[in-house]
Amino acid sequence: MTQTLENKKILLAVTGGIAAYKAAELVRLYVKAGASVKVVMTKAAESFIPAKTLAVLSTQDVLRDGDENDASPEVAHVTWARWADAVVLAPTTANSLAKIANGLADNRLTEVLLAANPAVKIMAPAMNDQMLANPATQRNLALLKQDGWRLIEPAVGFLAEGYEAKGRLADLQEIVQETTAAFYSSKTAPVSEKTAMAANDKPLFGRHLVITAGGTKEPIDPVRYLTNRSSGKMGYALAEAALAAGAKVTLVAAAKRDCSTAINLVIAPSAKEMLFAVEEAMKKADGFIGAAAVSDFALAAPFDQKVKKQGDGHLTLDLVQNPDILKTVGQNKKPGQAVIGFAAETQDLLANAQKKLAAKQADMIVANDVTAPQAGFDKDSNQVTLIQENQAPITIGPKAKSAIAKDVIEQVVTILDHQ
Repeated sequence: MTQTLENKKILLAVTGGIAAYKAAELVRLYVKAGASVKVVMTKAAESFIPAKTLAVLSTQDVLRDGDENDASPEVAHVTWARWADAVVLAPTTANSLAKIANGLADNRLTEVLLAANPAVKIMAPAMNDQMLANPATQRNLALLKQDGWRLIEPAVGFLAEGYEAKGRLADLQEIVQETTAAFYSSKTAPVSEKTAMAANDKPLFGRHLVITAGGTKEPIDPVRYLTNRSSGKMGYALAEAALAAGAKVTLVAAAKRDCSTAINLVIAPSAKEMLFAVEEAMKKADGFIGAAAVSDFALAAPFDQKVKKQGDGHLTLDLVQNPDILKTVGQNKKPGQAVIGFAAETQDLLANAQKKLAAKQADMIVANDVTAPQAGFDKDSNQVTLIQENQAPITIGPKAKSAIAKDVIEQVVTILDHQ
């Protein structure tokens, strides 16, 4: 069945965080997908985006604070609540999250949400990472999930405070995709079917995945090292996607980035340290995803002291080949384990990925051309091609790395189910 938003009625609830300005593009994407959109917004949200902008893009009136003082006989918040097939709360601030979780109705937006009980309810939080991690916020998120709200996890990225952390509003395309998918998993069904649907929401429940991330660092001397351009974003996104799919996740990373506290994060800066951590974790794991860019070479003997400038202007380094983590895991995998590798290429993408698939004894290679405009290192988007034996290549993207990660995890689920 084709999944579409044609003729769906979406009530977009916009709260007062900096990400509120993205509501204009989100409205446009919903309308482009065929949906009818109405917007309700808080007074604080109007500090970041004018109601008029959202009214023009949605071709509908916007419900906002102050409208309750007009002389209309319509009980607007009830009428709007009944109109909606879906409520999408994006962005969700910590303050509004707390109000909604506890049933408060002190503005137009919270009044509407208290009166609304559509089949689809989605929240997309966006806030400072410390506010997100606060136990009170986590309790409120848990309460809303118990009440039937679907959570779209915030992304890791550059926050308004000027540093990278988890708290950015999820990619807008991802929000639209999740809204669309929700209509096809929230239909009224017998209890047994609903139970099956709940199980399908966590297809990796009971599984343990080991994932690597980042560019490894090989020491030259106490102040210098050899490394590569990998940021680790893809590996961290895969870890979050695997966690959302119900897996126990061990993330072996070359460098620390913010991630969910439920992820077992192991920092392993060098190739040898990463291999040791991976081999230990794989003793009790169901699958491995090697997303890290592992240095091919390391110094045979790093210098004990800082190397000074040489009189002849030259410095010769004696490099030796590092252990191949993906190949080692592939050769040593136990029955039932799945091994997924990444291939960052600059030419002959498919041919090189096919060779790697065989040489590393992997079940799938995720290949990407790092020279492509919307792909490669240290970007928030990517485009990949999935290579499996005796199967046609599957190209995904370009789209956000968080969305790419979900698609890759879906393939991992299929591979594990057939092991």
